[in-house]
Amino acid sequence: MSSMSASTGDGEPCIPLDNAKEEVSGPTCTGDNSKHESAICSGSSEIKSRAVVKYCAAPPPTSYALLQEKTDLKLPPANWLRENPQLGTAGTTILGSSSKSKPFSSFGMAYEFIDCIGDDVDVVSDSENIKKLLKIPYSKSHLSMAVHRVGRTLLLDELDIQELFMRSSQTGDWTWLKEFYQRLIDQKWQRKKKSKEHWYQKAILSKFLYYSINGNGAAEPQSDGLNEGEEESGAEEFSSSWPTAFTSTTSNAEESEAPKQESVTVDSSFALGQVTSVPKEQNLPTIFNEGENGQGLRNDFVRNIMWTFEDIHMLVGSNMPIFGGGRYPAVSLRLRDNNKPINILTGIDYWLDNLMCNVPELVMCFHVNGIVQKYEMIKTEDIPHLENSTFSTRVVKDIAQNVLSFLKSNCTKEGHTYWLFKASGSDIVKLYDLTTLCEEAEEEKYQNPFTLPVAVLLYKVASNLMLKARQNRKHYGTIRTLLLNCVKLLDQDRHPQIIASAHYMLSELFQLDEPLEEDGGESLRAGGSEDSYSDEDREEEEEEEDLTEDSDDNGSYSNCSSPQDDSKAVAVIRSVGELSVPEKYRSTHQIRPSCAFPVSQDKEERCRLVLSYVLKGLKAVDGSIKKESDLPAADPNTPIPLKYEDRSATGACATEKGISLLLERAGPLQGDQKHTTRSGMIPGSWQHHMKLKLFFKASKAYYVLSDAATNLLKYGRALRYIKLSLQCYDAYCSVSGTLHPHVLVFHSQCLSLCGDIQLMLAQNANNRAAYLEEYSYQTKEDQEILHSLHRESSCQAFSMATDLAMDPEYQLFVSSKCYEAAYELLVSEPLKDLTSDQLSQVLKRLGNIRNEMGVYYMNQAAAMQAEKEVKKSVSAAEQEMWKKSFGFFEKGMKDFEAIGDSTNTALLLCNTGRLMRICAQAHCNLSGDESRGEFSPEEALYYNKAIDYYLQAMKALASREKHSAVWDSVNWELSTTYFTLATLLQDYAPVSRKAQEQIEREVTEAMMKSLKYCDLQTDSARQPLYQYRAATIHHRLASMYHSCFRNQVGDEHLRKQHRSLAELHYSKAVSLFLSLKDAPCELLRTLLERVAFAEFTMAGQNSSTAKLKSLTGAIEIMTETRHAFQLIHKELQEEQTELNEPDAAESAESSDVANGPMAGLNLQEVMKLIGVFEPSFSFLLLQVIKLMTTAKRKPSNKDEELLKTYKNVYSKLLRAEKNAPLVSRVELYVELLQQLTQRTGSDDTGTRKP
Repeated sequence: MSSMSASTGDGEPCIPLDNAKEEVSGPTCTGDNSKHESAICSGSSEIKSRAVVKYCAAPPPTSYALLQEKTDLKLPPANWLRENPQLGTAGTTILGSSSKSKPFSSFGMAYEFIDCIGDDVDVVSDSENIKKLLKIPYSKSHLSMAVHRVGRTLLLDELDIQELFMRSSQTGDWTWLKEFYQRLIDQKWQRKKKSKEHWYQKAILSKFLYYSINGNGAAEPQSDGLNEGEEESGAEEFSSSWPTAFTSTTSNAEESEAPKQESVTVDSSFALGQVTSVPKEQNLPTIFNEGENGQGLRNDFVRNIMWTFEDIHMLVGSNMPIFGGGRYPAVSLRLRDNNKPINILTGIDYWLDNLMCNVPELVMCFHVNGIVQKYEMIKTEDIPHLENSTFSTRVVKDIAQNVLSFLKSNCTKEGHTYWLFKASGSDIVKLYDLTTLCEEAEEEKYQNPFTLPVAVLLYKVASNLMLKARQNRKHYGTIRTLLLNCVKLLDQDRHPQIIASAHYMLSELFQLDEPLEEDGGESLRAGGSEDSYSDEDREEEEEEEDLTEDSDDNGSYSNCSSPQDDSKAVAVIRSVGELSVPEKYRSTHQIRPSCAFPVSQDKEERCRLVLSYVLKGLKAVDGSIKKESDLPAADPNTPIPLKYEDRSATGACATEKGISLLLERAGPLQGDQKHTTRSGMIPGSWQHHMKLKLFFKASKAYYVLSDAATNLLKYGRALRYIKLSLQCYDAYCSVSGTLHPHVLVFHSQCLSLCGDIQLMLAQNANNRAAYLEEYSYQTKEDQEILHSLHRESSCQAFSMATDLAMDPEYQLFVSSKCYEAAYELLVSEPLKDLTSDQLSQVLKRLGNIRNEMGVYYMNQAAAMQAEKEVKKSVSAAEQEMWKKSFGFFEKGMKDFEAIGDSTNTALLLCNTGRLMRICAQAHCNLSGDESRGEFSPEEALYYNKAIDYYLQAMKALASREKHSAVWDSVNWELSTTYFTLATLLQDYAPVSRKAQEQIEREVTEAMMKSLKYCDLQTDSARQPLYQYRAATIHHRLASMYHSCFRNQVGDEHLRKQHRSLAELHYSKAVSLFLSLKDAPCELLRTLLERVAFAEFTMAGQNSSTAKLKSLTGAIEIMTETRHAFQLIHKELQEEQTELNEPDAAESAESSDVANGPMAGLNLQEVMKLIGVFEPSFSFLLLQVIKLMTTAKRKPSNKDEELLKTYKNVYSKLLRAEKNAPLVSRVELYVELLQQLTQRTGSDDTGTRKP
């Protein structure tokens, strides 16, 4: 035997033989899971075997009784056929350690160890089936096995054709298979009976095992307890029986059995019929126990072992009795006829049994005609070298790998039943797809007895994987494939519960409330098949390559060399000898399945998938509810209209009634439901639980769709989806007795979103036609879901909140009521301690909608005010609008204060200030000729209230750093209000009520406060506006003090003060207007007023020197007007250019400077100011020339030059053409003023005083 290096499949080195003796121990079968590992070395070759006992029902092994020589095994021991845990099921039958495997035995194990299925394990089967497969090349006997695939796991079960056809002749089932078998395989099929010798050998083995337990070896002097005929009939009784056709009956017989599985409990949320958590033996409902009692679906093995043979992982069931004693604490007992040598088949049997059960030694008892002769001890590793039964362990390993590769490559479709068959004496092994053959024979799929066990297993594996999927999305594709295949197998009328639950789980794969991870596409790539675990196209290509490689040998995968035999086979092994060739068959099927999970980045597509699964689930549930007599007849294909209403004419009473209904439905329900639902469902039934889950999932999906539509600004579509979401919730309430907190939290989110949508609709009234079209559209799927909802509820509880109204005021009202209902929910008893974050969000929305409604009514009031032709008195309608607006602002402020949102509180205070200003404007007095009357006390009251609110807003913000934009806005409004108040006091002074001095004092105070809030330092968009306002305030104050100086008589100290203040404010106004560059008229007016002020001061002077000084100062002020005229000239040139470019014909009209004010420059104002400038300039020049020429002291050279300049300028001014174009005149003024500036040396700041 050639040497073989250690396999690296397990990653563990081989244990030397001597060490193995010390370390290997038999299983301590205490009922707990126990783990044992060993590496068996055989000669120079090395086979890697590792066994982990997952479950053991037998007690710890006891020493076997060494029978005395000449013991007659034909006599039964006293304890024969009595139940004995040491022998397990082998002790309950005369068959002894039966080689007969029960049908569905692999399913029983798979149900117990669901964690292993689909991923970790390659094969699940009875140890007897494993041995049969590994003996194929050595055995001439027939082989018949059913193969099923779940993920990467293959389930192998004996398919007893004789038993199946016996049953077929009684029930009529499987006649198509019987005909197929007779036509293609065995034309003269008849039942073959076991020989008497066979039953004789089984009987003495059973008696031998009981003697070995008995201990004293005493045998009662009695004849055989059963004659040969009875033995045969007993064998018939205990042989495997096929289950009858599966129906949806439930059995609780096995519910109380202690769980054998060492695994995580399946999440109760995927358990059918269970809402609360359940113990693991009840993790699926009793429907899954149907047929388990006596129909082979239980795990009846004494021990279940996780056996790793080289790189193949197998979950095997074994009933081999294990005894203690000898050099090792575990041995297996075998009985052999001394006259018959051990053949290779028996040797492989013994070797594999010991490897699988990790038993290091074999005790062989030899007998002749039932008389014990001797015992012999054989080490497990020596079994392959026994005389007459020598075999290569390496070849067995190759056989195992080739068989597994062959099966994995060809048994690719989940849910299909494959049949591996080898006829007796034949070398050809064939694989058939019975599911496909059944479909071709037009048989109903449920007539295949494997259908339900396979479907249930697929469902259970998917349920188990859902737990892992929560942490790792790579399982999603596998789960989807499992569930889709599960659903394909089942008939909706027979198994609605599993179908409904599977569709619910499919919908649960899409976590709608979580954002998709950026790397999610890597493990959830789109594409792939629902049936298979690999890309079929690639598989076919690889198989073609294999065919080419093997064509010189014997075409191992060819399906058509003999048309009669092979046309129906999926794959064929031409000669069993091929299985001994290393790597003859390579698995073309991926070991790690790349199950595709169709993930779309598009939220709507994902939600639509979810809703399609929900609908299928609902159809399955509805189909299982029989009572339909009370239901209104409805066609699911007929659209259910989604109403829209123009609510402008709706009475307040009806509206309030709708709102009260909304709040009633929004609240938590009290008490459990006792009576059947509208459709006839019984509370607590699986239909009831499933409908709750499906309704809630549908509600969530529609919510996400609505949210997505809102983000896309499709508000009509968003309202339709939120309506459907709330209708699902309404049906949920109708079915549910109590509402759990997480349901109430979700409902508050729905109401909040509904409020958002109604608010957006109110703000975007222009697109109403488009929104109506979106709202009215309905898919067939939505109609069918609505039809299912209407089986349980009228779905009208939230119609008021979700109707598309045409009136913005009503939409705002509905929005506020939705937010209020959401708020009431969140502060209700079940949720008050759970939802602080969400509560603050709802309060913020409440504050916002109340602000919106306040602004709406404030704008209505302003519109009424603007529409009034004659402002006589404030109307009752206006006052009503003010009250509503103020009330909403107050409520909004309380909402924002409750969550400590000072920024939004400040904004609402600012809006309230604006409302006060609108009230003030409404109270202005108009005289008969519609001219403005005096500033009224009501106006003053409201302006002062506005100032109070703005100051409160500033206080709420505390500093600009908190929110600069809001701070700047409030600052501007406050400055504006003070300025407006001061301007009205100044322009329309209430002289009939107040003294002039008091008015002046109030104006000054208001102006200075306005100036205080003019932020000239901060660089912002409003800075030029602040500069202009500050300049205007200084100009107005200067004008007021100028007026006071002129009119003041008597108090010289007060006059000096007024003169000083006027000069100061004129100076500041000029500086600010100069910095603006875009207010030439204001600058010119201010300078001219300042010159007039200087002239008035000069009029009261007697000394010529003082007069000359004052005149010189006034001329210097006048020279500063050059800046204003330069700006005016620049703008005039630009306007002239613009006029000439589009149409030269219009340029003639530009000469008419008195008419047609241009954009950016008021020409009438310019002409008026020039009309003041020219005479004032002429007068100053004339007066200064007179004084300088009549001066008594001799003039200096500088004075003479200055006088000459004055005369020259005066001369040009007098000779100027009065009718010249405005541009020319302005050019002249700039030139003359420039000439004066050069001579006088006047500065450009405007701060020089005369």
